[in-house]
Amino acid sequence: MTLHRDAVAVLTGWKAPTEAEEELRREFLEHLRRHPDAMTRGCAPGHLTGTTAVLSHDGARVLLTLHPKAGMWLPMGGHCESYDGSLAGVALREATEESGIAGLRLLPGPLALDRHKVWCHPPHSWHLDVEYAAVAPEGAEAVMSDESLDLRWFPVDDIPELSDEATRLLARRGRDVLTATSRPLG
Repeated sequence: MTLHRDAVAVLTGWKAPTEAEEELRREFLEHLRRHPDAMTRGCAPGHLTGTTAVLSHDGARVLLTLHPKAGMWLPMGGHCESYDGSLAGVALREATEESGIAGLRLLPGPLALDRHKVWCHPPHSWHLDVEYAAVAPEGAEAVMSDESLDLRWFPVDDIPELSDEATRLLARRGRDVLTATSRPLG
């Protein structure tokens, strides 16, 4: 399955938790329909990207990067590459590369969608962000990549002001999924 077909399948099957995200889901699908190159950074109007909130093993903390272009604390994420086979794979690859943590476990997702203005194509373009969460092994230590100004763990309920609501929402949703999947049955 090509990455484009995977994106269509993922977004077609995803049940948006809010009306605003349902609208984004429909917009992303329409963008994919109109742009065969929507999975590549060369798609000037906008392109799909994968983002991952990396959570501590217990879901209490989230690892954020101080993004050099945005100047904000954000989750790991980025562009699709020609060798990527799925959106989930993009999200996990980006999280692993930017966190330096081996053995991340991707939670079932996506968990959220977000659209934000970026500068890939002057004067601007859009990232159509498909967002996931991953869990780090217990005791994992992050290693900052050259794509970051800083890399730190923050309590999920105390993400710094120099962030955004999309980051806060993704971290909370990831923690909620982790909590729900780690409860004993019965």
